[in-house]
Amino acid sequence: MELLNATLAKIHGLDKEAMTKAQAHQDTLTKPQGSLGKLEAIAVQLAGIQGNAKPQTARKAIITMAGDHGIIDEKFHNWPKEVTAQMLQNFAHGGAAINVLSMQVGARNVVVALGVATPMAEDPNIINRNIAPGTNNMVHGPAMTREQAIKAIETGIEIVNAEVKKGLDLVGTGDMGIGNTSPSAAICSVITGRALEDVTGRGTGASDEQMKLKRNAIAKAIALNKPNAKDALDVLSKVGGYEIGGLAGVILGAAANRVGVVVDGFISGAAALIAYTICPQAKDFMFAAHQSVEPGHRILLEHMGLDAILKMDMRLGEGTGAALAMNIIEASNRIQHEMASFADAGVSEKQS
Repeated sequence: MELLNATLAKIHGLDKEAMTKAQAHQDTLTKPQGSLGKLEAIAVQLAGIQGNAKPQTARKAIITMAGDHGIIDEKFHNWPKEVTAQMLQNFAHGGAAINVLSMQVGARNVVVALGVATPMAEDPNIINRNIAPGTNNMVHGPAMTREQAIKAIETGIEIVNAEVKKGLDLVGTGDMGIGNTSPSAAICSVITGRALEDVTGRGTGASDEQMKLKRNAIAKAIALNKPNAKDALDVLSKVGGYEIGGLAGVILGAAANRVGVVVDGFISGAAALIAYTICPQAKDFMFAAHQSVEPGHRILLEHMGLDAILKMDMRLGEGTGAALAMNIIEASNRIQHEMASFADAGVSEKQS
């Protein structure tokens, strides 16, 4: 807990003075005040995060964390668990959607194995920090120990701290793990108090029969393990996943370093919910990249008071939505840096 506690102690609120200056600058630009909508709000939030009225967005990374899930033994999934390790190799060698979209926005890919079940050969493009070969089947007991949950979070903190040392203005979260919509739905239901029927989606395309099995399995896991909604570590250890814990650590570590976090889809959202429950102020450093088609994603975003930047009917994960949203955030910041003021452009201002 030492690293986690030290990280939490470093998380402070947004810099209000920088935000005031950023807003004042926005109001001098050649447009009606507020006419760029959320683009303006993003620029002001970013200023508050970095403590600079003209913040930076050039140095970007997307951290994609992977883990397997014991609940896959319940036989309602369409893909075998081996796909998790296979997709990690795909990420490592540039063949996945996240690679394409990261390259387009100029973000470096950071690929991390946290709880992958299938043995993998060493690869210089994969950071192997496996805590265990996947979670236990939460239908029959806790997904992991409390100590393992803490280790997952602290590993995420270590990973993002290393990226900060390389230079980091903006970080995106991404996930990979067959079966990980189930723990995400469990986390969402427990912490928000919403019914499983409201938060559980079809994942990679579950049939109606598979959906019944999925909801029943998650309900059994919650009933058996009785996670405490007010104790995020208890929730994570009983019904979570290693990659979810790791991403929660990335979010907390980024907040401690005053780096904006672009939170991807449902699994990243579950990680954000864990981070938010541990430290509500971490929300100030989050940008919700998009609203996934997974129904629980909208619910957890509402619970945290976050508005999605994009709505693209996406449900892939990997950090793909985060990469797309980084384009919007960068556009917002370029307005802050590059757009002319009324005085600079010689344009008459609004008459009072």
